[in-house]
Amino acid sequence: MPWYRIILAIAVSAVLLQATAYAAEEKFSEDRLIIKALWFDDQRAYVYSRPIYGELFDRTREKEFLFREMRSALLSQTFIEHSIERLEQWNENHLDALEAKRLLIPLYLSADRPKRAEEESMELLELSQQPIDVELASNALLYTAQFERALQLLRRVYDETLHEGILLRVATIMDEYTRQRQEAIALLETHRRMHSSSQRVYLKLLKLYMKENAIDGLISTYEALYELEGNEDYLRRIIDAYVYKRDLEGATAFLEKHREGHEDILYDLYKATRSFEKALLLVDHFYSQDKDGKWLAEKGILIFEQAEDKDDPKMLTEVISYFEKAIASGVVESIYLNYYGYTLIDKEFDVKKGISIVQEALRQQPDNTFYLDSLAWGYYKQGKCKEAHEVIKKVIEKEGFEQEEIRGHWEAIEKCQ
Repeated sequence: MPWYRIILAIAVSAVLLQATAYAAEEKFSEDRLIIKALWFDDQRAYVYSRPIYGELFDRTREKEFLFREMRSALLSQTFIEHSIERLEQWNENHLDALEAKRLLIPLYLSADRPKRAEEESMELLELSQQPIDVELASNALLYTAQFERALQLLRRVYDETLHEGILLRVATIMDEYTRQRQEAIALLETHRRMHSSSQRVYLKLLKLYMKENAIDGLISTYEALYELEGNEDYLRRIIDAYVYKRDLEGATAFLEKHREGHEDILYDLYKATRSFEKALLLVDHFYSQDKDGKWLAEKGILIFEQAEDKDDPKMLTEVISYFEKAIASGVVESIYLNYYGYTLIDKEFDVKKGISIVQEALRQQPDNTFYLDSLAWGYYKQGKCKEAHEVIKKVIEKEGFEQEEIRGHWEAIEKCQ
C-alpha cells in the first residue's frame, strides 16, 4: 500500500475514534445526570433534582424527564409558576396526555389558582374516569369549598375501590364540612365490619364517637381494637369507659371473656358488683398460686359481706379465723387490721382486742378518719364516752355528716355524753 494511503487511513481512523469518544462522553454525561438526580430524590432534596431533570428534558425532549421535573417542583414547592409555564407549553401539543393534566392540577393549586385547577380537573374527567383521576379532580373542588361535589366524586371512588384512604377522606368531609357525622360513622362501621381494616379506621371512629360523646360506640370500637391488636392500653380504656357509664356489669362481662392476666381487675369488679361467689373462687385461686396471707384476709371480708345475717355467730367465727390466719402469716396492712378490729368491736366479739388492732392500723395512718371512727366506736362500746367523743370530733371535722355510719356513731356517742 502506498505511504500516503496509510497516512490517510490513520487520519480517518483517528477522526472516527474521536467522534465515538465524543458520543460516549455525551451519553456518559446524561447517565451521570440521571444518577445524580435520582440520588437527590433518594435524599428528598427535590429542590436540587428539579433543575437536573429540566436539563435532561431540554437535551432529550423525553417527557419522563419533564414529568419528573414537575414532581420535584411540587415536592419542593419551588419554581411553581416556571414549572406551570413549561408544562403548559408541552401540553399544547399533547392535549390528551393524562399525566400532564394530573400534574397541572396540583401545580395550579400550589400557585393558588383554584379556578384553573378546577377547569383542568373537568377536562381530566372528560378523558378518564379512573379512580385516581376522579380523586384528583375532587381536590380542586375541595380547594374551592365545593364539598358536596367533591364528596360525590370521592364516594364514587370509594364504592369502586373500597380504598381505605378514600374512605377516611370521605369521613373527614362528612364530619367537618357537610354535617353528616352520623353518616360518616355508619360508613366507617360498615367498612370495618365487612372488610379488613387498619388501625386508622378504628382511630377515626374513636374520634367521631368522642365528638358525639357516644360511650357505647367508644366501647365497641376499643373492644374491636383490643381483639385485633391485644394492646393492654385498649383494655384499660374499655374498663374506664364502662366505669364512666357506671356499667360495672358490662365491664365484668368483658373481662370474663378476657380474664387471662387480668384476674386482679376482675376480682375488684366482682367485689364492686357484690358477686361474692365468683370473688371467693378467685380468692382461692390467688391463694393457691402465691400463698399470700392477704387472700385469707380478703376471704374473711367476702364471707362477712356475703352473709345475710351479720350477727350469725358461726359466720363471725369463720371470719375471725381467716383474719387470725392472715395476721399469723404476716399480714400487717392497715386496711385489713381496721376491718378486722372494727368487726371485733361492732359485733362485741372482743372489743378490747378490736381496739388494740385498730390502734395498730392508726400507727400506720394516724389521720385516717375511718380508722379514727373505728377507735371512737370501740371506746363507745367500752363506755368510755369522753374518749369516744374526743376522737369522733376529729372525724366529723374532716368528714362532716355525709357518711351514714359516721353520722350514726356520732349520734350514739352524743347521747352517751
